[in-house]
Amino acid sequence: MTSIGGAEMVDWNLAVATATRLVRPGPEVSRDEARAVVAELRRHAKASEQHVRGFTRMGTDEAHDTPVLVVDRPGWVRANVAGFREILKPLLDKMQERRGSSPGGAVLGAVGGKVTGVELGMLLSFLASRVLGQYETFAPATRELPAGGPPDSPSGGGRLLLVAPNIVHVERELDVQPHDFRLWVCLHEETHRTQFTAVPWLRDHLEGEIQSFLGETDVDPMTVLERIREAAQSLAGGRPEGEEDDGGRSLVEIVQTPAQREVLGRLTAVMSLLEGHADFVMDGVGPAVVPSVAEIREKFQQRRAKGASRLDLALRKLLGLDAKLRQYRDGERFVSAVVEQVGMDGFNRVWTSPNTLPTKAELAKPADWVARVHRKAE
Repeated sequence: MTSIGGAEMVDWNLAVATATRLVRPGPEVSRDEARAVVAELRRHAKASEQHVRGFTRMGTDEAHDTPVLVVDRPGWVRANVAGFREILKPLLDKMQERRGSSPGGAVLGAVGGKVTGVELGMLLSFLASRVLGQYETFAPATRELPAGGPPDSPSGGGRLLLVAPNIVHVERELDVQPHDFRLWVCLHEETHRTQFTAVPWLRDHLEGEIQSFLGETDVDPMTVLERIREAAQSLAGGRPEGEEDDGGRSLVEIVQTPAQREVLGRLTAVMSLLEGHADFVMDGVGPAVVPSVAEIREKFQQRRAKGASRLDLALRKLLGLDAKLRQYRDGERFVSAVVEQVGMDGFNRVWTSPNTLPTKAELAKPADWVARVHRKAE
């Protein structure tokens, strides 16, 4: 990272240390049980490749170049800090340059980097106990966390993470068959790996949209602080008299510029597609290879909907994680409706180019996407 006076915009090492210190310990398992869980998850991840390829009619040998890593909660934190550091670098460099020209910039940087590192660590400690798996697209390879081929390869240097303690925790909480649940989770995450390895342009397109979103971020620290203050007032019910309610929007939504909202609409559409497609595939493959898939889906949906506690629900709303749940629902309804109308091969036209991705409006009206893409092709 570019630095002023040796101070970074974010103290990444402090973020890792904070999250590792605050994250809750995983469920109690013996050493032999832990080894057995890791071995089974690796087997399921391997088996899921063929299940997903056969069902989706997608696939490429590049998937073999993207490693499957079974990690604990601190391992997930380290991997995601590396990913954040990579994807946020252009934005933070720009903010660093802007700050360096201001009086006292170096001193503010030293303090601000620490504060931001602690805040990021607190956020990651919350998420690290909830994520079951993740196909990591942007993080660079390290000795501890290898990735696939070079970043410009179709695999995009990706890696598949499975968070073993979280999977064990949820299967116990739901009281479901562990073998079935672990395979069910692997089917979802393997679908994401297939999406990015079988569709060469997808990674660059997604990164471009993210950079467009970040590029619209206000780089004036006072402006950012003012908007965060307004967001906090709204969330706390301390909105200035006469101002309109923000409609229960999350902090993430409130601090956006109008240009960012436009980009976010496109990002939401593509993320809804990816998540909904993964849910559709895991349930489509499930009956053939996961005997208790119906029970797992019902219990898991109930868990998703209610959250773990009032605090969990509040944090979901604050961080915009409730939007993630809508992505699963909206995306799966879109995929299901399109496959019903035009079959799996017809649906797979969605992966032709960025122009064939559904818009946010088309997610709610799949027939409009079918009419646009299939009529144009014909």
